Amino acid sequence: MTPILTRFATAALVALLAYACGGPARAAEPVGTWLTEDGRARVRTEPCAADAARLCGTVVWLQKPLDEDGRPRRDRYNPDPRRQARPVLGHQMLLGLGATAEGRYAGRIYNGDNGKFYDVTVWSETPTALTVKGCMLTVFCGSQTWTRVTEPAPGQLRGATGAPDGPRLDPEWAARPAVGTAPKTPPAGKAAPAQ
Repeated sequence: MTPILTRFATAALVALLAYACGGPARAAEPVGTWLTEDGRARVRTEPCAADAARLCGTVVWLQKPLDEDGRPRRDRYNPDPRRQARPVLGHQMLLGLGATAEGRYAGRIYNGDNGKFYDVTVWSETPTALTVKGCMLTVFCGSQTWTRVTEPAPGQLRGATGAPDGPRLDPEWAARPAVGTAPKTPPAGKAAPAQ
């Protein structure tokens, strides 16, 4: 076989194998439960209930779930006063990240330690690691690598998102009831129509 014919046959074989194996390598799905780089929290990432094309993330475990008085930690620094009494355990921190052309997810992340929001991009190149890159003013950026965990830790929320024993999505990302399924509540002072 001539060298040119050998190169052509090799290239064809490589192309055939790449096609048979599903084409070019894809990024791993960023869905799962992840231990943060500092080990202080576990975050469950999954499609948002209100828009499955977006990625949401909730805190399902905390290394220190109680405050200095022995009570469940609250979201006391949240800029929305209505959310300051909610528990930190179970709250949403990845806020409906949208897919990018590069196969990553980008949007906003909420930091319950200081009540601030940051731009964030997340992606997973391997099944066991999630890269989380947060930026403030698009200039000051930092990255962390979160590690996939499969075994629940003591105190970890195990229920489905939105279930009584699971984490909660913010209302704008939670599932909406189907049209016509919820009974209408009459305005205050008016009786419900007779059935």
